[in-house]
Amino acid sequence: QVQLVESGGGLVQAGGSLRLSCAASGRTFTGLFMGWFRQAPGKQREFVSAIRWTGTSTYADSVKGRFTISGDNAKNRVYLQMNSLKPEDTAVYYCAQGANGVLWNPSNYDYWGQGTQVTVSS
Repeated sequence: QVQLVESGGGLVQAGGSLRLSCAASGRTFTGLFMGWFRQAPGKQREFVSAIRWTGTSTYADSVKGRFTISGDNAKNRVYLQMNSLKPEDTAVYYCAQGANGVLWNPSNYDYWGQGTQVTVSS
């Protein structure tokens, strides 16, 4: 089975930065893609960003220009550098792994981590 573990969340002031990390272990294979989603209390899960191991990436409009996704294929890790954070970025951030389909569709992800809390103060 595949295990995903997120880390790097925390409390930051508006305008600050955080770097999230997701480590994947267990059964993996080439051609996978990794994504970041987030969920705030009372809201639906929201797509944030995703990257294929080939390097192709995509971002939600709400984070374009502020967040950067990157991956380390050899280590089965994906990162999310979050800059210029806003209070509306406050949420639990989840990483996920998929194999087929478009990157922004959560239905294309088969494995999910437990999440890491990101809190941005005003």
